[in-house]
Amino acid sequence: MKSYIVFFLFLFFSCSDKPVPKPDNLLAPETMEDILVDLALLQATDAANPDKLRQENINSKTFIYDKYSIDSITFKENHVYYASNIKKYKKIHKNVIDRLKVMKTEADSLKPEQKRVEKPRKELIE
Repeated sequence: MKSYIVFFLFLFFSCSDKPVPKPDNLLAPETMEDILVDLALLQATDAANPDKLRQENINSKTFIYDKYSIDSITFKENHVYYASNIKKYKKIHKNVIDRLKVMKTEADSLKPEQKRVEKPRKELIE
């Protein structure tokens, strides 16, 4: 659902005749990438295991603001600014997707090792 909202915001601002003004506190494109990667990871964690964030005392709504020392207005202004420039936003989005794919590949490569560690041996049980 959230991805649809982002898509429509992106579509709305990219089709607008008026350019979106540069925010006073402009974040570097790399920082926006980092933020979007973190948001994707938080959403995935919340969807897959909502108790995990609570156990770690992570409030997904404020985590990004605290980590990057920004407020919600700064995030919103920067997100709208980058979304209004289709070339910049497309590059940022591609980099986010690429980074998430690398993370997934790394995580998937750990699974067989984890299964071996977690699986009890027969000789230890008998």
